[in-house]
Amino acid sequence: MSDRNIEEVLEALWVCGEKKDHRIEALRRWCGIPVEPGLLSVMEKDDLIAYDGEMILLTAKGRERAALITRRHRLAERLLVDVLGMPLHEAEKGACEFEHVVAPEVADSICTLLGHPRQCPHGSSIPHGKCCVAAKEVVDNIVVPLIRMKAGTTVRVAYISTPSHSRLHKLLSFGIGPGMTLTIHQKSPSYVISCEHAELAIEEDVARDIYVWRDNHDDPAPGSR
Repeated sequence: MSDRNIEEVLEALWVCGEKKDHRIEALRRWCGIPVEPGLLSVMEKDDLIAYDGEMILLTAKGRERAALITRRHRLAERLLVDVLGMPLHEAEKGACEFEHVVAPEVADSICTLLGHPRQCPHGSSIPHGKCCVAAKEVVDNIVVPLIRMKAGTTVRVAYISTPSHSRLHKLLSFGIGPGMTLTIHQKSPSYVISCEHAELAIEEDVARDIYVWRDNHDDPAPGSR
């Protein structure tokens, strides 16, 4: 029994959990492959699924693995649609291939590039990864929001963290993305920054979503915590 088939069923069961419908009929509806009894038997023996009457549920082990495969699929959709500009129906095919071949470390890099998005293009939640937790843990030491830097400072963008897809797309269209260098010209009444050869004015709530690398000699602006 191939790992790919097992992963297809796990992902479908994750969707069933989101829909709160754990019946075998729901699994067959959401699964991209035929759900064979032999496949389910193997998954039960491997402690990935368990039966509760007519319901099929993910075990703790199965849920952990299902979260990883679902995360890779939905991050791939975001990458293909947001960065490469593919139509969603075409991106879906690529995401189905992507989820089976990409290492967790690569998925985390893509997640960081995209600003740790919370939803896929369909509006479904993207399971959190280690990078999402790490981003919060390191922010006070290495990476800080743009609003914590002084006017006149030149910084490099680490990532963009926003639940708003439209805001992320807008910032990326301005050329503001991971690795880009920004210079802060003023902070009030609005933020004026330059990126490449363009000068932009952005609101504070937008600047708050831009996280930048802080060099050891760069101190955050006083009172900005």
